[in-house]
Amino acid sequence: MDLNKKVKEYVDSLFKDVGESQQLFDLKQELITNMHERIKDYRTKGMSEEEAFKEAKVSMGDLSGLVDDMRTHGQNEAKQQVYSSMTNRISIGGIVIGSILILFGLLMSLSMFFMDIERAAVPATGIFAVAGGTILTYSILTRESSSVFGMNKIRAGLYAIAVGVMLFSIFVALTSGLATGEMFIAISTFTVFFIGGFGLWLGLLLTTKSTRKKSNV
Repeated sequence: MDLNKKVKEYVDSLFKDVGESQQLFDLKQELITNMHERIKDYRTKGMSEEEAFKEAKVSMGDLSGLVDDMRTHGQNEAKQQVYSSMTNRISIGGIVIGSILILFGLLMSLSMFFMDIERAAVPATGIFAVAGGTILTYSILTRESSSVFGMNKIRAGLYAIAVGVMLFSIFVALTSGLATGEMFIAISTFTVFFIGGFGLWLGLLLTTKSTRKKSNV
């Protein structure tokens, strides 16, 4: 059986009697990540995958108290609804603000293209689109829907940074290229930032250990 699946099934089995919630999903994500880190450490010590998995389970200790806490918390539906509602409101606000910033940045740059100004100043307002894209990414990933839970806020923040850096690479390439009139400067600045953002995005994508999909869907 695939290691990711074994770890997920083990963590799921710990909380099999606990009702699904955003808080439980976040906790499971943390435990899954923690177990993979422990397994990796044990593997470097020469253990087989199966031995490392067993040792990781033992090293996690007794989680019954944590399970009881989540069970008690899961029974408080009102608290869950308030948490989810507040998080979704913040996410919706971020989606709206991010979308507005993107439109503002793009449309202002478009209007400046037809103005009698230095060409290097045309993409200047594009920085608003960069900020908007970053905010929009974070808000979409942290929003809980009827079919998926919101992503862990730290991980969503890293995804947002990755997207923001890649968008910034386009912005800085345009501004530096137009300011200097040198294509190689535009390409080199684009390359530096884009590779950094893409590397972070790819690393996050490849280290995803579980799905955000709700079990009742």
